[in-house]
Amino acid sequence: MIRRRHFFTRLASRMVRVARGDAGAGLLLIAAAVGAIVLANSALAPGYHAVFAGPLPYSPIPKLATLDLWINDALMAVFFFVVGLEIKRELLDGELASASRRRLPVLVALAGMAVPALAYLAVAGHVPGLAAGWAIPAATDIAFAVGVLALVGKRVPPSLRLLLLTVAIVDDLGAVAIIAIAYTPALALGWLALAAGLLALMALLGRRGVDLWWPYALLGAGLWYAVLCSGVHATVAGVLAAFTVPLRPGRFRGDSLLLRFEHGLAPWNAYVIVPLFGLANAGVELGGAGLGAAPAAAPAAALAPLPLAVAAGLFVGKQAGVLGALGLARATGFARLPAGAGWLHLWGLAALCGIGFTMSLFIATLAFPAAPELVEEAKLGILGGSALSALLGYALLRLAPSRGE
Repeated sequence: MIRRRHFFTRLASRMVRVARGDAGAGLLLIAAAVGAIVLANSALAPGYHAVFAGPLPYSPIPKLATLDLWINDALMAVFFFVVGLEIKRELLDGELASASRRRLPVLVALAGMAVPALAYLAVAGHVPGLAAGWAIPAATDIAFAVGVLALVGKRVPPSLRLLLLTVAIVDDLGAVAIIAIAYTPALALGWLALAAGLLALMALLGRRGVDLWWPYALLGAGLWYAVLCSGVHATVAGVLAAFTVPLRPGRFRGDSLLLRFEHGLAPWNAYVIVPLFGLANAGVELGGAGLGAAPAAAPAAALAPLPLAVAAGLFVGKQAGVLGALGLARATGFARLPAGAGWLHLWGLAALCGIGFTMSLFIATLAFPAAPELVEEAKLGILGGSALSALLGYALLRLAPSRGE
C-alpha cells in the first residue's frame, strides 16, 4: 500500500514538472483535441458544431461570420505572427544564423515536406478532387512533438531537441510559403497594393529602429485586413508583419521589440490560441455517425483514399523523408548529425516529425474549402497518422540508450 502511494506521488510530481515545462502546451493541445473528438461524437455534437460553425448574431467583418472563421483567420494570424518572430530571431541570431548551422535542418525539413507530399499523391493523387490536399501531411506540429519529447525526459540528448526545434522552424516557413502560393485562388489587386504599402511602412519603421509596439500593432491590423480582402490567406500577414519587427535594441526602450513581442505573445499562443484552434477544428465524427451508432464504420472510413493518404504521408512519408535526409547528410559529409544521438534516437525524431496536427488541420480547411466532407475525412487521417507517429516516437526514444552530450 505504501509502495503504491509512493508510485502515485512520484507520478503526480512528474506530471506537474512536465506541465510546467515545454510539454505543458502540448498536453493542453492534446486535451483540447480529445475534448473536441468526444464532443463531436456525443449527444452534444449539434451544440458543439453550432457554437463554432453557426452564424454569429453580429460580426464587424462580414467575411468572418462564424466563430471558427474568427479563430482560423484572425487568431491564427497572431499564431503566425509569433512563428514569424521565431523564424526571424533564429535566422539573425540563433541556430539558423550561419550557413553551417542551417544545412542539416533545412535539408531535413525540405525532405520531410516533399516525401510526405509524394506519399499522399501516390495514394490519393489519382482520385478526382483529392490532389489539392497534397500539402496536408507536409507540416510538423511543434507543440505536440516537443510535448512528447519532454515526456521522455533526460534520455534524449539535448542536441536532438535542438534539431527538432530548428527543423520545425524551417518547416513552418515552408508551410507559410505553401499557403501563400498554393492556396490563393484569386487576387484583388487593389487590396493587395494596400497591403504592400502598409508592409512597406512597417518595414521602414523597423529600419529606422522604432521600438514602440503600438505603431506595429495598428499597421499590422490594417495589413491583416487588407490581406484578408485581397484573396491571400490572412494568416500570411502575420508572418510578413513579424519580419518587419526589429531584433536589435531600439533607441527609445533600449531593448529588443521583437523579443518583447515574442515573450508577451508566446504564452497566449501556446495556452489559448492553439488549444482553441484544436478544440474548434479537431471535432471529427468518427465513421461519420458517432461512436455509438456504427462500430464498424470508423475503420472503413479510415481506409478511404483521403484519410489513408494523409496518414501515410504523416506516418510513412515523414519518417522516410527525415531519415533519408539524415542518412544523406552523413554519407556525403554535407552536415554533422546531432552529437550524442544514435540512429534509434534519430528514428524517434523522424517519427515525431509525423505529428502534423495544428498546421495539417489548417491546410486541410484551405485545400477543400467547398467540400466540408473531405475536410472531415482529412481530419480522420491527420488524427490517425499523428497518433501513430507520437506513439512510435515515444516508444523509440524510450528504448534508445540514454546518451548525453
